[in-house]
Amino acid sequence: MNVQQRRAGTTSGRLSLGIANPKAAGARRGTGRRSVDFSRINAAALVALPALCARWLPGGKRVGREYVARNPTRPDRRPGSFKINLASGRWADFATGDKGGDAVSLAAYLFGLRQSEAARRLADALGISEGATCV
Repeated sequence: MNVQQRRAGTTSGRLSLGIANPKAAGARRGTGRRSVDFSRINAAALVALPALCARWLPGGKRVGREYVARNPTRPDRRPGSFKINLASGRWADFATGDKGGDAVSLAAYLFGLRQSEAARRLADALGISEGATCV
């Protein structure tokens, strides 16, 4: 098992937002892109952030209002420098200076996605209907 597999808690070597097949989950290709209601998606994700962190960052733990884990995007030996504020959604890796302000930016960072794609996948994973997006 390689480092990525260990971090992801899978043997596929890929982290997942919780959607096995984005096409099956309603992602549109070739029919035009839908714009994304980031505010609504972030609000819903903030409520689910403790569970999302546990899924995305296995081995981490809650310390007060923060989730502290190893950063899966780099060889991180022990938890401590990568933290997510569970009340606000702000996150930072204090060892590298990487940081963001919400769950969508965290998903984009962890999974190597653009913000819009991370928001769409996060909305699908949270069961937010297309009403959350503006056409």
